[in-house]
Amino acid sequence: MKLKVTDREGNKHELEGDSESTIMEILRDSGLEIEASCGGCCACATCHVYVDEKWLNKIPPIDDDEESMLDQAFDVRISSRLSCQISLSEELDGIELELAPE
Repeated sequence: MKLKVTDREGNKHELEGDSESTIMEILRDSGLEIEASCGGCCACATCHVYVDEKWLNKIPPIDDDEESMLDQAFDVRISSRLSCQISLSEELDGIELELAPE
């Protein structure tokens, strides 16, 4: 399955992953600049991404823990999500997202 990612410099990347991974793990393992300091425990906001609007209704709804962490993030938008909270699935094959500013 593929992810289409725009990095902080505006460069576009096409990454591959499997359904056993979160988007954060795929971003981190590909070498993109994403801190992910809590390792995916939803205890920070350093894996903050913007999900393309056409994909928002295909990802699971945000829960209270994720919303609480995003409240501490910078430059939050309606499309903001923590990439550690989104598992890649066949429904998300081709998802488009952008890394949020650090």
